[in-house]
Amino acid sequence: MLVDERRKKIKEILLRDKSVKVSELVRYFNVSEETVRRDLNELEKEGLIKKNYGGAVLVEELQNAIMVIPPVQQRKFEFSKEKDAIGRDAAGLIADKNTVILDAGSTTWSVSRHLNDRQGITVVTNSVDIAQEFGKDDGTEVIVIGGKLIKKSMSLVGPQAEAELRNYNADIVFVGVSGISLSKGFTSSDIYEAEVKRAMVSAGRKRVVVADHSKFDRQGLIAFADFKDIDVLVTSDLADKDVLRAIRERGVEVIISSVMEEAIDLPITH
Repeated sequence: MLVDERRKKIKEILLRDKSVKVSELVRYFNVSEETVRRDLNELEKEGLIKKNYGGAVLVEELQNAIMVIPPVQQRKFEFSKEKDAIGRDAAGLIADKNTVILDAGSTTWSVSRHLNDRQGITVVTNSVDIAQEFGKDDGTEVIVIGGKLIKKSMSLVGPQAEAELRNYNADIVFVGVSGISLSKGFTSSDIYEAEVKRAMVSAGRKRVVVADHSKFDRQGLIAFADFKDIDVLVTSDLADKDVLRAIRERGVEVIISSVMEEAIDLPITH
């Protein structure tokens, strides 16, 4: 088993059990104790675990950050006016004949809805919903990458998706997030989706994060990109201005969509 695959599996175990023991990992992977300790050292550097005698535990803040994410069909109606404004402004970054990678998610789906006037673009996506949206447009070439379907997000993930993304050199990539933290960067609440997002970021010449105001100062389980890995953040004027200033200072261009506060939909709580 490759190093990255083993560490991904350790993350899965941590997500499920909240803790691991070195001795159990040695037996499970049939590797040396030294190898397992190197793996845990790397996961500690990522901020995922806190090592203890004989093993490690998922850090408390991440245990609290494991959120129940509503299905993407429901999330489309949360802050929908804000997401539509963000999608419109993000779509303005796309030129005719661009190759565009679009991540699965409700805000990236909003980007896709503003691209019907682009000529000759090619869209690569892991989103069933985004592929369906472009199915209405005969002028756009759509490539759907393969993988395991996560039904709550209607996204395709896994090693197959990651391998396919390595074949692309896109003009621009758009990814969504579960959270944005000044200490951890851009995060996802799903291990598999985080790996695909990381592969997408690597496949683009211009890397764009789209996020509504609720994603700030929130930390998902896995960090998939640091601020140095992202060129542009598109959000709205409802986001915390001090946080946006700090993100700009980290070298990210910030585009702020104008949204009237009274027009913002309340989040769905049931």
